[in-house]
Amino acid sequence: MRALLQRVSSAAVSVGDRLVGEISHGFLLFVCVMRGDNESEAEWLARKVVNLRIFDDDLHRMNRSILDIGGDILVVSQFTLAAEIRGNRPSYSKAAAPQAARQLCGHFSNALADYGLRVAEGVFGADLQVCLVNDGPVTIWLDSTA
Repeated sequence: MRALLQRVSSAAVSVGDRLVGEISHGFLLFVCVMRGDNESEAEWLARKVVNLRIFDDDLHRMNRSILDIGGDILVVSQFTLAAEIRGNRPSYSKAAAPQAARQLCGHFSNALADYGLRVAEGVFGADLQVCLVNDGPVTIWLDSTA
């Protein structure tokens, strides 16, 4: 699984004019399920995300996790993170099939929620509009196979 994590002051996702997910301080996670990914990789990624120490402590050092600050997470499925660029048209052939991706993305969100965090989600496969206020900015790439 791949994820692009952004530390945010706030984030929201809409489908058309309908707000479907919104968070305050925490993470916006763009998540891509790759072919061959399984539940253990989703759980590994969830554990990595909740334990990343990228929030400031009292000395203004990135030393606190989202668990420490009680932050929120917004998960947005994004198959384009599987892009392979050889020419000018990306290939997404390494992304998981939609049904498998939907199931594993849901498992990932549930694994995050199991840590006691509030998790909001986009709508899988929908044309989404995402708004965010990047905090820092802090943006981190995670890959379960790296």
